[in-house]
Amino acid sequence: MSPRREQFLPYALPLIEDDDIEAVVDSLKSNWISKGPKTGEFEKRFAEYIGVKHAIALNSCTAGLHIALLAAGVGAGDEVITTVMTFAASANVIIHCGATPVLVDIDPQTMNIDPAKIEEKITSKTKAIIPVHLAGLPCEMDEIMVIAKKYSLFVLEDAAHGTYTKYKDRMVGTIGDTAAFSFYATKNLATGEGGMVTTNDDELANKMRVLSLHGMSRNAWNRFSEKGSWYYEIEYPGYKYNMTDIQAAMGMTQLAKLESMQARREVIWQRYNAAFSKLPEIEVPTDFAYARHARHLYMIRLNLDKLTVDRAAFIELLKEENIGTSVHYIPLPYHPYYRDTFGYKPGDFPKTEALYERIISLPLYPRMSDADVQDVIEAVQCVIEKIRL
Repeated sequence: MSPRREQFLPYALPLIEDDDIEAVVDSLKSNWISKGPKTGEFEKRFAEYIGVKHAIALNSCTAGLHIALLAAGVGAGDEVITTVMTFAASANVIIHCGATPVLVDIDPQTMNIDPAKIEEKITSKTKAIIPVHLAGLPCEMDEIMVIAKKYSLFVLEDAAHGTYTKYKDRMVGTIGDTAAFSFYATKNLATGEGGMVTTNDDELANKMRVLSLHGMSRNAWNRFSEKGSWYYEIEYPGYKYNMTDIQAAMGMTQLAKLESMQARREVIWQRYNAAFSKLPEIEVPTDFAYARHARHLYMIRLNLDKLTVDRAAFIELLKEENIGTSVHYIPLPYHPYYRDTFGYKPGDFPKTEALYERIISLPLYPRMSDADVQDVIEAVQCVIEKIRL
């Protein structure tokens, strides 16, 4: 039987419109194609949107995580706590600093780090906590901040999925000591590659700015303008992590229409909920009163005891219907480096392991048409019909 769709529906696509293209072209024509005035303006606008004193535009969220830890003094011999259910970048940066990642199991309701299990992993070597706001749902930050204060720990919010997310009445990115956002092509606000690190701490912000551009003294890019000087100083052996004006130009147009893009995500989310909540073979995402969810990922959970196939086969059946999917994420202990280096074994993180086998992320992005959304719904329903017990 032929699939319902003629063309494959990718799991994620950015919404790039004429205003984004025109902004990028304007940057190309201006001759500021690396870090320049538009980068500074994007930083200002993003800081205002989040409600924070400092925002530093970078080439990735990973860069933000890295320089935030370095600026906090994390180094060899230190330990940093984070969740087992995250992309590798959250833990890779800890290792890049010379420190050791300490993984904590999830709360299966939220899929975020379980605050109740953080404290038992704290040792005299613990320097920081990286809570990851998975899928756009904020972690229980009040509980995490209480623990951090008790043990004098640095808190770095991994807000890769958190643009637009609120925890209670606060925007993600304003709660911990600092936060890192992602503007990767699949994110709610996309610049292709790119990220932002935010903080209210003046000293921390200055350190991160220096670290992000070779360790040069602040505003070193001015040396190429009529306001600048040829002279600069290297204050630290830093990194080449800065954002370009080309990316920043697109970042500003994307930020300007973020609310409308979020509204479209909300419509798709609710259509999915209405359709899939009727299927006992599927559990739909849960909303929580304390959170404004960014609707970055729509993650269903399969009730495998009601199906004749596993998650991998379910994904292949959706692919046969020309529907793309993904899985967020393959837990860190499943990857050879982490398994072999730290000796993780089955059973170490039982809640994550049980959930991982059941989750699938369905397409969710503003560029989807109503017909696309309906195709996803009907494809899932069709697959369920074939494989239900």
